[in-house]
Amino acid sequence: MKPAPLTCHSPTSLDEALRLLHDIGSEAKVIAGGQSLVPVLNMRLATPGHLVDITGLPGLDEIRVGAEAVEVGARVTHRQLERSPAAYAALPLLRQTLVNVAHPAIRNRGTTVGSIAHADPNGEMPMILALTGGTVTAVSVRGERTLAAADLFVGPLETVLEPDEILVCARFGRFPEGTRTGFTELARRSGDYALAGAALAVQVIAGQMQQARMGFVSVTEVPTVLDLTDLVAGRAADQSAAVAEAVVERVHAHIDPESDIHATAEYRRHLTGVLARRLLTDLTTGEPARTSEEALRGAS
Repeated sequence: MKPAPLTCHSPTSLDEALRLLHDIGSEAKVIAGGQSLVPVLNMRLATPGHLVDITGLPGLDEIRVGAEAVEVGARVTHRQLERSPAAYAALPLLRQTLVNVAHPAIRNRGTTVGSIAHADPNGEMPMILALTGGTVTAVSVRGERTLAAADLFVGPLETVLEPDEILVCARFGRFPEGTRTGFTELARRSGDYALAGAALAVQVIAGQMQQARMGFVSVTEVPTVLDLTDLVAGRAADQSAAVAEAVVERVHAHIDPESDIHATAEYRRHLTGVLARRLLTDLTTGEPARTSEEALRGAS
């Protein structure tokens, strides 16, 4: 299928784009990389009358690394962020996650902020925004507002953004000193949506775990973050296996996936527990996290 008839607009400034969105109203959609939106248009799951293309807007293609956050502009592609040495040095979890996003061709075009705005529960980057305690900035002709990740997502493919707002940037919070991070997911084929995915940030100081947070992909309707600090605090990192079962129990208690044609809810819940245990072990023993293919073979 092809999209329903629509009109494309190519503004040359942010002010022009915002005026277009204000004048057109709910009949308009913003497009940047288009890797999430175009398939939806092709299947006619959305039929906007207008597209406002922001790929020509200046000032939205920068990655800024600060003391507290990595700021990513709305035009920055997954590949740009993945390959940014400064972003990796400040927040390795970004690259650790982005290498798992779809295929290289899609990462070359798709934008990280666009993925967040799309709010797909199978998407990796909305969850990473939540896990890092990140924020986004939305602008319209009415002004600017900053939204925490916890306030942005309200359901599958649904956010609190108004039709005339543009997300101009996302800020991923940096972790405290001594934090180790990892991401892994299980997919039947490389590049497919994950059957289940997880990211973990665990702080280790002088051989002891201090705090830990975990987020999930493809098993919750909105990005969900579990605080595991009470389970790991004060425990020796090289004895993480002693708390692994308690971590898995908590994960299972808070994850309520749905069955679909790809996997049952029970299987997705099982896989999430497998990922939680492996990430905790890998990050506290210094072993690298497994690839999707290795993890899937081990979980079968």
